[in-house]
Amino acid sequence: MSRITAVFQKPGHKALIPYLTIGYPHIEATLKAVPLLIENGADIIELGIPFSDPIADGATIQESSYQALQNGITTVTCLDIAKKLREQTQTPLVFMTYFNPVFNYGLDRFCHACVDSGVDGLIIPDLPPEEGESLECSASESGINLIYLLSPTSTPERIQIVAEKSRGYIYLVSVAGVTGARNDLPDGTSAFISRVRKVAKQPLCVGFGISTPLQAKQISQVADGVIVGSKLIQLMKTDLTLNQLRTFIRELREAIDSP
Repeated sequence: MSRITAVFQKPGHKALIPYLTIGYPHIEATLKAVPLLIENGADIIELGIPFSDPIADGATIQESSYQALQNGITTVTCLDIAKKLREQTQTPLVFMTYFNPVFNYGLDRFCHACVDSGVDGLIIPDLPPEEGESLECSASESGINLIYLLSPTSTPERIQIVAEKSRGYIYLVSVAGVTGARNDLPDGTSAFISRVRKVAKQPLCVGFGISTPLQAKQISQVADGVIVGSKLIQLMKTDLTLNQLRTFIRELREAIDSP
């Protein structure tokens, strides 16, 4: 059983999955923030490999990606940071990036490097499942979970394909748009989750726009996991001590676990 699968085997437990851009606002912050998130309730950590054209990301994560690149963060750096984090924890680590850096690194080589660094999964927002066979093969041979995304506009045919191909969990995008903290969850989120649930056997985790404990609780009542990113990036930008980050992740965990 993979580390990711084990998270969803806990009876009644809903996964809390924070996202951080590697190297934002600097490498030391990433190395400090990840253990802090785990200590305060995170079940899986999504680590963003910065990319110059992050088309699925809103302004907050785009800014963090740009700053990380300015800091000299590369794919090799990200693999090294993941390896250092793996030495400290058995919590699943998932890279979120775009296809171009993976392709340039080499599909097989990248997947093997992920294994060596203790990475458990990959999320590639700009890789449609219809074109993912080569990376699927490389990931499968390396024991890496390739996690696909679905949005509220996904057709029944696309849902069926992702249900057949996604490993670990399925990433459900709560809005037909980019990442970013929002005040309210979109209407129809529960219906969207139910529509996918009828087809997919994998755990369903929801991200894009979740920025309050109440929203996290609402999502956890209908999904298997809650993904939070932009709000965490904002907190790291305004509070380098990470005290606000610690408090917020605790509040999310408590909200998700509350009856």
